[in-house]
Amino acid sequence: MSKAKVENIVASTTLAENLDLDTVAAILEDAEYEPKRFPGLIYRLKKPKTALLLFRSGKVNCTGGKSIEDVRTSFKIVADMLERAGIPVHKNREIVIQNMVAVYDLDCELNLNSIAISFDVGRVEYEPEQFPGLVYRLDDPKIVVLLFGSGKTVLTGAKRTEDLDIAVEKVKEDLEASGLLH
Repeated sequence: MSKAKVENIVASTTLAENLDLDTVAAILEDAEYEPKRFPGLIYRLKKPKTALLLFRSGKVNCTGGKSIEDVRTSFKIVADMLERAGIPVHKNREIVIQNMVAVYDLDCELNLNSIAISFDVGRVEYEPEQFPGLVYRLDDPKIVVLLFGSGKTVLTGAKRTEDLDIAVEKVKEDLEASGLLH
């Protein structure tokens, strides 16, 4: 089975019942907090290279992770820092994956015009004057695949890494069935 390379995971969790972001900004060195411009506090980690958005509600979003482990580690780093500073945090945090973005190379050139004509018109968008890629929407798993003439693909909308590989296999099957994968 193919392996799509994850480039970005967006996930969320709830760290606490609520957060005093002024206090959190003082605890998290280099945090960005300008409530007049944006209601959340932005905190960037170097390792793993992620950005976290903390909100007064106690909810936290993480972007930039390349693996689920990156996301878990990022949430844990911030939770540990807050806890050491005396801010109570939830111990058993549910992490919800909102979106995964991955890339995959089919290792062959694609004729996007032929694909646009062959594939189900309700699931394909191709306007080369607007955007050089063909947008292909899969139903199961519910993932959007961008196909480029170079054979490179971008997959977005996945909630699980397994779904990325299932999507790649479905795209390959659809291309082979139409005689468009060489």
